[in-house]
Amino acid sequence: MTLPKLSGFAAELREYALSFPEATEDTPWGERAFKVKGKAFVFLSASDELSFSMKLPKTGFQALTLAFAEPTHYGLGKHGWVTFKPKSRVSRALKQQFFDWVLESYKAVAPAKLARDL
Repeated sequence: MTLPKLSGFAAELREYALSFPEATEDTPWGERAFKVKGKAFVFLSASDELSFSMKLPKTGFQALTLAFAEPTHYGLGKHGWVTFKPKSRVSRALKQQFFDWVLESYKAVAPAKLARDL
């Protein structure tokens, strides 16, 4: 399946997710999934509106205080997954927070050796 080219923050998020050791991109269910060793750490959809989900076992409670955050559907929320749907441009400070959360998500699903090496 060919997905549309990303721009803006979605493209930055993609580039950052793929910068981790052994990170790959897959396209299940018509959206992008960034995986390490076959396990997803970020889901990204940017077709109509920007939406992305990640596993945040340490700071998920903090992330859920944002007005545009919610527990991920399909039962993933009870396992620490949080979905973000920002409605406006993402500020520089918020971008950094999202990148920190991508790192947390990667470390949560990556094999211990890969997570330790970061």
